[in-house]
Amino acid sequence: IVNGSRRGLQYLSCRTGNPIDDCWRCDPNWASNRQRLADCAIGFGKNAIGGGNGRIYIVDDNGDDDPVNPKPGTLRYGVIQTEPLWIIFARDMVIQLQQQLVMNSHKTIDGRGASVHIANGPCITIHDVSNIIIHGIHIHDCKPSPPGTIRDSPQHAGRWIESDGDGISIFASRDIWVDHCSLSNCHDGLIDAIHDSTDITISNNYMTHHDKVMLLGHSDAYLPDKAMRVTVAFNHFGEGLVQRMP
Repeated sequence: IVNGSRRGLQYLSCRTGNPIDDCWRCDPNWASNRQRLADCAIGFGKNAIGGGNGRIYIVDDNGDDDPVNPKPGTLRYGVIQTEPLWIIFARDMVIQLQQQLVMNSHKTIDGRGASVHIANGPCITIHDVSNIIIHGIHIHDCKPSPPGTIRDSPQHAGRWIESDGDGISIFASRDIWVDHCSLSNCHDGLIDAIHDSTDITISNNYMTHHDKVMLLGHSDAYLPDKAMRVTVAFNHFGEGLVQRMP
């Protein structure tokens, strides 16, 4: 009984008051049950399951040599698959993309346990998809990508226009959760959610050194965005930020 009580007290002692962190950090074996994270979102994006119930996909190659025919083991190969995938990383890495990273539905990018940077090139595009979780990734120094052909599923590669250089661009998508990422110094916005995107949670992120931080809604005249549902919670708006902070 004493040992059981001590275990209970140890469990309670990790409580931080942050309901997202308390949901998974208290489990010392979280790495063996990573998909538990999908149950931890709050707010309007709480139904984002990402790659929950799918396979674990391990990124062991930080390259991005061919956006049309990405190699197995790369991040791009994982995010374009049609099946649900929970994407993790074999080691610390910096990924410099050649083109914007166009994601397919039902994907989690889970950086826990490694230091993963997407930097110094185009960054993440979430376009007309659903059920995306991005957790624990350093996203910085993002640049516009030129127009080009990019594979967005195993069956399709299409022509994409130039990207704006956002850290994370969310367009016409729903059930999205961005948590515990650090974002800084991108060409346009750090996180932009526009064109009828909704049911989004942006939580526990650390944002610094940037001008236009966050755009929620395309414009005042774009009527579909008037019903946009976004939760912004527990974020740190740090030094060097200028505007568009909710």
